[in-house]
Amino acid sequence: MIDFFEIDFIDIESKKSGDAIPLRYCVSGDTYIHVTDGGFQGSGEAVVNHIRKYYENPRRIDHVVVTHPDGDHAGGLRTVLDEFDVSTLWMLRPWEYTEELLPKFPTYTSADRLRSRLRSIYPNIVALEELAQEKGIPIAEPFQGAHIGEFGVLAPSKERYLDLVASSERTPESMAAGRDESKSQAGGLFAEAARQVVQFVKAVWGAENFSEEPTSAENEMSVVQYAKLCSKTIMLTGDAGREALTEAADYAPNMGLFLPGIDRFQVPHHGSRRNLSTELADRLLGKRLTDRPENGGGSFSAIISAAKEDEDHPKKAVVRAMYHRGGAVITTEGVNIRTSYNAPEREGWTPVTPVEYPDDQEE
Repeated sequence: MIDFFEIDFIDIESKKSGDAIPLRYCVSGDTYIHVTDGGFQGSGEAVVNHIRKYYENPRRIDHVVVTHPDGDHAGGLRTVLDEFDVSTLWMLRPWEYTEELLPKFPTYTSADRLRSRLRSIYPNIVALEELAQEKGIPIAEPFQGAHIGEFGVLAPSKERYLDLVASSERTPESMAAGRDESKSQAGGLFAEAARQVVQFVKAVWGAENFSEEPTSAENEMSVVQYAKLCSKTIMLTGDAGREALTEAADYAPNMGLFLPGIDRFQVPHHGSRRNLSTELADRLLGKRLTDRPENGGGSFSAIISAAKEDEDHPKKAVVRAMYHRGGAVITTEGVNIRTSYNAPEREGWTPVTPVEYPDDQEE
């Protein structure tokens, strides 16, 4: 059998974007199915139907990966676990590290109380854990250095993950409890208002305006995966922020990845401005081109999972940044996307037209 891979980005249509990425690859005649995230809970059936239709109606899925606990990533995986035999569920569960976390939570003296609190904060992964235990599916830790089939985990490290659990706004009893919560809430409301009145300005080629705001601790927990399939370098990022992507880039040589040089890049967090920077994009994807390519670029593919109804994503500044480094930007926005190499033909599937380069960006 000819080696191949196919990676599908399922269109998650709602007012908010989500991620659901089933993929299949063949190495030395052995075929594997690997699912990263499943969108919202209502998206699970679409993911299951897609796998059955295009992956030869399998009974078993080799790997299911939960990048982080948010509902737009973890929710739909309940249906996937229900409908298939799954060899391994890869998922980080903070309550499994209660003893290590306890010193970071000064208001807790009981590991059992902290464990209960953490389980109440993250119901999406609790539901997946209970379903996996009911079906006898092993749960493995996707910490930095782990191997998930042909994919390696670049981030998070265990140490950084535990720090993120402790610093999350969902766990206010942690060491971060000294912050002024009223100011934090006011800041969140102000940031939301600012997003609603965003202005756009014309910008010359190469100009980039990323946000100075950080993304959430939960997004920074995202599992960043890397694989080299059919000589193509693939990076799946979930909702990873600048902290996670920096850690991933630092660790990459340990996995045999020497940056820049990514052929298929999942743009993190649906194309948010809070997850990348010019410096980080340079490091991952290469320096900005001096001049705009005549054909629009295409030295790598930058794929963005963004719902058509989601007015906040993708950000123009992020789309511009991909083109500045010679990429071609592809978004779901109403259609399922497949990026592949040597993969079986699919009837009715046609080549994707990349989105146009924006001549303006967020102010």
